[in-house]
Amino acid sequence: MSEQSGADGRPARPAAGRRRWTSFIAEDSIDGRVVRGLHEQANPRHRLRVEHDAHTLLIHLSDEDGGGWTTIAVDRGTRYWAVVQDSRQADTAQGAYDALYGQ
Repeated sequence: MSEQSGADGRPARPAAGRRRWTSFIAEDSIDGRVVRGLHEQANPRHRLRVEHDAHTLLIHLSDEDGGGWTTIAVDRGTRYWAVVQDSRQADTAQGAYDALYGQ
């Protein structure tokens, strides 16, 4: 059974009840290499990665099946943000960055 969207396009609120929240986890380090990505423990194809420079945070979240990406770009000084979805992580990163800074 799929959840229906409201008139404004938002997803329906999940049914009330007992819910257990969990976190994304990191892979075990191999050969001492730094682990840069996280994934859902029960679904390793659902991934999360955060990267940053002095001015911008880029938060990359894959689709549940790993087939597409949502990137949130956040300006560190103002906390203004932009969100872009697409099939490739590189495209969402560039699109969110451009949308945030008006390119």
